[in-house]
Amino acid sequence: MKIVIAGAGGIGFHLAKLLSFAQHDIVLIDSNHDVLEYANTHLDVITVLGDATSLEILETARVSSATIFLAVTTLENDNIVACILAKNLGCKQTIARINKVSNLRDAFRDTFRQLGVDKIISPSNLAAQEISRLIKVGKVTDSFEFENGKLSLIGISIKEDSPYIGLSIEEIKTIKGTKYNPIAILRGNETILPRNQIKIQKGDHIYFLIESKEIESLLSAIGTQSENKIKKLMILGGNEISIQVGKLLEEDYNITIVEKNESICKRLVNEFHNVLVIKGDPSNIELLREEGLADMDALIALTQDSEINIISCLMADKEGVKRTIALVDNMEYIHISQNIGVDTIINKKLIAANYIFRFVRKGKIEAIASLHGVNAEVIEYVIQKDSQLTKNPLRNLRFPENAIIGSVIRNDKYYIPTGDFILNLHDKVIVLAMPDSLKKVEDLFR
Repeated sequence: MKIVIAGAGGIGFHLAKLLSFAQHDIVLIDSNHDVLEYANTHLDVITVLGDATSLEILETARVSSATIFLAVTTLENDNIVACILAKNLGCKQTIARINKVSNLRDAFRDTFRQLGVDKIISPSNLAAQEISRLIKVGKVTDSFEFENGKLSLIGISIKEDSPYIGLSIEEIKTIKGTKYNPIAILRGNETILPRNQIKIQKGDHIYFLIESKEIESLLSAIGTQSENKIKKLMILGGNEISIQVGKLLEEDYNITIVEKNESICKRLVNEFHNVLVIKGDPSNIELLREEGLADMDALIALTQDSEINIISCLMADKEGVKRTIALVDNMEYIHISQNIGVDTIINKKLIAANYIFRFVRKGKIEAIASLHGVNAEVIEYVIQKDSQLTKNPLRNLRFPENAIIGSVIRNDKYYIPTGDFILNLHDKVIVLAMPDSLKKVEDLFR
């Protein structure tokens, strides 16, 4: 499949990385020579230097023969115009990144489609939905749902008093009553596949596939108290994401928003019915203390400054706040923030890129999830025809070394497969695969 991407920034680069690993032909357009040069040296893509709203540049990229055109620059109007031009040149499908959440209204979608923009996505809206979901699921750092919520992929940090410290993965799997399967370990900056001999260490970040009804049991077993009883939360910053989060949560939570810009504060007051708006500097810890930081159950730091967000969350943790979430735009900070104690980081570029990737791959896979800081993808495949997968036990399959089968769903039942397990037609198989094994895994399930 040929895919043309306009914009080689955070979203565009991550998308190009994922799609090129999946053996697609990728053309990357950007007017910044430096970002294109970086992409050239790190990815297997074709690059075109220029403005994606130029017909000449789009023709150079041969967009007329493209299956999908993705416009993900930071400029909303450019994205819309580029999609319209690409569609008129013959591209089969177009997707535009937008900044105005109001443009997502159902009433506008038909208008966009008539113009030539088949799908629109807002990174701010997607990030707000992710934050809302994380607040509702309690003391887990990541949460993805499969099978309409029956099965969950959750992340848990191993604290110093966890009884899991020192246990091997094999020992965890043999604990009586265990109904969950570890599929990845993030240790510092390293992604580790949880083979049987691997031992758990303090500070490990472990990702489990688990039936949603068993999450409480896992939290108890691993030594992490469930903290679903979040009632009071403070949001730092009054940007578009903050507004969306506030609207999603204001009916069920007591919310305080701290914003230093007076005109933005006035807008916030008009946006909400049941939110307290404080005019003040979100980076001023003394101010936050005066406004009741220690009494909050959660702090969501969403300012435009990644450093302020991280530091604010660390200070909130020292004040006894149960749950901290930081918006981190700088990709380099993702590992750092998790390693030093921020519960959850949100990177809207990664969230948007993964959402688009799922959309692009729709039809060949059931679902996909990317975990912050983890150098792997979690993909749900369906066995669509009899093949070697249905004729041999898993241990006899030539499964890539850097991939692991986490679970199998068969007739609404969830299985943790062993080496003797044989897959059946129509089974749904959830696989964690590192980038270098994505193509091999995909070939197996094709």
